[in-house]
Amino acid sequence: MAEVALQDLARLHPQPRTLSTEDTSGRQCEALMDAEDPALLLTPATLQALAAAWLQEDCPGLNHSALVTGAAPSQAALWAKSPGVLAGKPFFDAVFAQLNCQVSWLLPEGSKLVPVAKVAEVRGPAHGLLLGERVALNALARCSGVASAAAAAVEAARGTSWTGQVAGTRKTTPGFRLVEKYGLLVGGAATHRYDLGGLVMVKDNHIVAAGGVDKAVGGARRAASFTLKVEVECSSLQEAVEAARAGADLVLLDNLTPEELHITAAALKAQFPNVGVEASGGITLDNLPRFCGPHVDVISLGMLTQAAPALDFSLKVFAEGTVPVPHARRP
Repeated sequence: MAEVALQDLARLHPQPRTLSTEDTSGRQCEALMDAEDPALLLTPATLQALAAAWLQEDCPGLNHSALVTGAAPSQAALWAKSPGVLAGKPFFDAVFAQLNCQVSWLLPEGSKLVPVAKVAEVRGPAHGLLLGERVALNALARCSGVASAAAAAVEAARGTSWTGQVAGTRKTTPGFRLVEKYGLLVGGAATHRYDLGGLVMVKDNHIVAAGGVDKAVGGARRAASFTLKVEVECSSLQEAVEAARAGADLVLLDNLTPEELHITAAALKAQFPNVGVEASGGITLDNLPRFCGPHVDVISLGMLTQAAPALDFSLKVFAEGTVPVPHARRP
């Protein structure tokens, strides 16, 4: 998987505005339109490589079902059957581009989906439509699920008038990180570091292995040079102060209660106002507002990628002049 520069990902924190778009079934879908398009971060070569790998995984040998349908020109409708945020169009397009199929989108990236909503149409040879169906739906459903969770987290945080950033983590699905990080962006969250090369994070295991905070941060500073920031994971004010004195740019306050977090962050900022404070550990959509405070700059949630449920989409082949409408997912 190709690397994406952290600075490029991190600068895209959508400030959405609402736009109404009416689909062909007469329903209203709200679209979150951003000043910048995160899809521009995805290179054609990366998308092609991902799509080819996914298709290879799903069909490494003979595609027996191709003989059932043949290669006659066909069309299919893409339906959203659960509410959420639409995300992952570039990945969906890339899969079908590999199979000589064309996708016509009816809704923009970031749309708020109200089921049942017709999202797109796909046209191409029948065997190509069906070969790409599950792979494309998997990518779209997973990416949209992450975007939906991210949007909910950002909304919860903004409801407190907090001005910091909600972020994801590196807790992503192996081989699927780019899709999930992209989903965070569409949902309005920050990606955090894309990979180990985007930020030097000194965690508790690094400190033990290095022989102390001073040695660990010193080694991190030498490795980071002038191009990267250094963040240190801490579980107390004493550790945070020690990390800041050693030269940390950011301090990650991990697994503190909201009350402990705000007291510790305030005390740290009083001594080191330029050190960034990140809160993480045990934070959910339900308790997120309690972690928002004036001395906290970033709140990261692993659940945005680890626990986000996939959205429900279906792709239905239809004859010209007839379009089947699937039932919405039952609560």
